[in-house]
Amino acid sequence: MTNTFAKYYDKAMAPLEKKYIMAWRKKLLDQATGKVLEIGGGTGINFPLYNKCEEVITIEPNPYMIKQALVRKQEANVPIQIIKNKAENLPFPNNHFDTIVITLVLCSVDNMTQVIQECKRVLKPNGKLLVLEHIKMEQPFLAGLQHLLTPAWKHIADGCHLNRNPEVIIKECGFDIISCKKYLSSLVISLIARC
Repeated sequence: MTNTFAKYYDKAMAPLEKKYIMAWRKKLLDQATGKVLEIGGGTGINFPLYNKCEEVITIEPNPYMIKQALVRKQEANVPIQIIKNKAENLPFPNNHFDTIVITLVLCSVDNMTQVIQECKRVLKPNGKLLVLEHIKMEQPFLAGLQHLLTPAWKHIADGCHLNRNPEVIIKECGFDIISCKKYLSSLVISLIARC
């Protein structure tokens, strides 16, 4: 977790956010209700998009990202609490949240299965899991290219894996996927799941 990555992340992502991602974020986060947990809040880009929930608690392990998120917290329409913690071991009781939001985070967690299991543990029965992630592409050549590039890309992009498939892990962990949309030739997935 570097300061350099946190410092330039928003600037590097700005063209993609403007053209594609922000619209996908807005549509997905419109489904967030009740008490919300955001996994990997990053620089707080989602904070202004929460409108239908009571409060948001966000987990973020990178102190440099948290520093930027504290500024964005002022733009929020609902109370936001930021906790420095990793998602593999969530400091919350079972059945605690109505909604969990994960956007562009599962690519860089240490153990994706453990994160999803923790989400299932702290989510209330029939609670919603909202996920927006880039994933391993379906086209074999492009998937192979992602696999080839991942070792170098992890060093450049603070642990980001280009070749993960969270949809499979989410199903394996016992979630029912109720909505799933793929964008950019299956590079990005937006899904809603319930436990």
